[in-house]
Amino acid sequence: MNRPAPVEITYESMRFLITHNPTNATLNKFTEELKKYGVTTLVRVCDATYDKAPVEKEGIQVLSPSSGCPSTH
Repeated sequence: MNRPAPVEITYESMRFLITHNPTNATLNKFTEELKKYGVTTLVRVCDATYDKAPVEKEGIQVLSPSSGCPSTH
């Protein structure tokens, strides 16, 4: 399945990378893409579709509503 390319948005001193929602099968490539952009914190805004442990193993903090991210409800 083709996925859209990541989109980087910069606002003042903040940088955001908008990406697709990976699966465990695509996680290695996804993590490499995050590292290419220098991502240090990943905020999930969709339901989790992958194990966050491999991402955290690469030094990227993963936040989601259950880990302290503010709820949108």
